[in-house]
Amino acid sequence: MKIAVMTDSTAYIPEKIREELNIHMVPLSVVFDDTSYREEIDITTEEFYEKLKSYKELPTTSQPSIGYIAEKLEQLAEDYDAVISVHLSSGISGTYQAVLSAGEMVEGIDLYAYDSEASCFVQAFYVYEAVKLSKENKTPEEIIVRLDEMKQSMRAYFMVDDLTNLTRGGRLSNAQAIVGSLLQVKPVLHFVDKLIVPFEKIRTRKKAVNRLIGMLEAEAEKGKDLKVSFIHANDEEAVLALEKDFKQKYPNIETSISYFGPVIGTHLGEKAIGVGWYEK
Repeated sequence: MKIAVMTDSTAYIPEKIREELNIHMVPLSVVFDDTSYREEIDITTEEFYEKLKSYKELPTTSQPSIGYIAEKLEQLAEDYDAVISVHLSSGISGTYQAVLSAGEMVEGIDLYAYDSEASCFVQAFYVYEAVKLSKENKTPEEIIVRLDEMKQSMRAYFMVDDLTNLTRGGRLSNAQAIVGSLLQVKPVLHFVDKLIVPFEKIRTRKKAVNRLIGMLEAEAEKGKDLKVSFIHANDEEAVLALEKDFKQKYPNIETSISYFGPVIGTHLGEKAIGVGWYEK
């Protein structure tokens, strides 16, 4: 059986790597005024954050249409028997559901849609594993079982520098944002039941970042064989420093640097920092 692996743009897998690993992608979009930009295609992450600085209004975001996804699946059906399609949490986007709907419209290919219940590089962890297993000639069912196993140890925590975007975008309640702004809180957030919710409220950025790293190091201290990603919203220098410090303490743990691109960056805002990991 020939299996394709697909994801959406919020996994933020660089184009070069997608081409090398033959990962197929459907893009989400950001909309400035009346102009829609497909992330990773029409607008780069650098262009997005630069553009954001000159806009007073928060851009909106949109998922790929069912028709667009169906067209992509029809193309894949020409060469593949099945597709493993990994997507951002269904609690913050309708993309996963749109993929399921598109799959019902397309014949000649078996769709195995997977809800990562997260986003960004945590989502990419699942994609890379699906690619690896497909090359090992695992069946789609075996791949999904492995992704579920990974989910048991998958963790993702992030802090935002400003709660405004999350509130205006409807990803965090107004009450939580008001309390946060009054106390100058830098909240640590995570996914629970597919939704973004506060994990801890911390008074300063430095303490919030230290809390993220502290949780990661607590897992590393247990001797677990982890894969780790440090994620940033237009603040690569900060996560490079975090990665360097972590690697000095735990040189045998595999790490990577990733980013919050336009769609997720719209909601988290510039300078957000995240850490994701799972046990191999």
